[in-house]
Amino acid sequence: MNGFDNAILTFLTQHAFHSGFANHAIRALTEFYTVKGLVLTTVLWWMWFAQDERYAANREMVIATIAAGLLALVVGRLLAHYLPFRIRPIHDPNVHLHFPESTYTEPTLRFWSSFPSDHAMMWGAIAMGIFLVYRVVGVLALLYTILFILLPRVYLGLHYPTDVLAGLVLGIALACLMTRDAVRTRIAAPILHWIERYPAPGYTFAFVLCFEMITQFDDLRVATEAIRKAL
Repeated sequence: MNGFDNAILTFLTQHAFHSGFANHAIRALTEFYTVKGLVLTTVLWWMWFAQDERYAANREMVIATIAAGLLALVVGRLLAHYLPFRIRPIHDPNVHLHFPESTYTEPTLRFWSSFPSDHAMMWGAIAMGIFLVYRVVGVLALLYTILFILLPRVYLGLHYPTDVLAGLVLGIALACLMTRDAVRTRIAAPILHWIERYPAPGYTFAFVLCFEMITQFDDLRVATEAIRKAL
């Protein structure tokens, strides 16, 4: 563990809440999908239906932002798979730190590399897309991502600080790339045209996609794992 990670984790564990209720509440923040993804996804829907002079451009930005979030999630999980494995702090006996609610034992996390944080990559990309459309709302979205999605995961020992910082930077970079005029227009224009022409299947698909984004496709992962074990 590098000095930066050690300093942050030591500070957090030394100043950890001594209230069981507070620690349970922080753990809940890492588990409730309504906290992790629903808030930012709701902002995207608000941006989609907002009636202002940038109506069409905003819709393109929403599509590009969703594309960036999905790409960030895929890239994050590929990096976690192919980069050297990094055990999570809560599971590493060499860390010698006591994390609040250290009984957090989701089985898959033991075998899922800590670096980079796919939460940071995906929701960092979504928050950055919001920022590129509405600066004030975007700043709040970025702060929300850091304080309510990422920091609790570091506090509970699910990630090192560098896991979430690297993921956040990569997610923001992907959002900036996907929302550039040349890329955004090529991706968003045909999708926007299809939704406007076929609104019923278009919005149905958008709803299902957003639901899966909020859960980070966990149901598909669980189903895949169950099928793999059955075979």
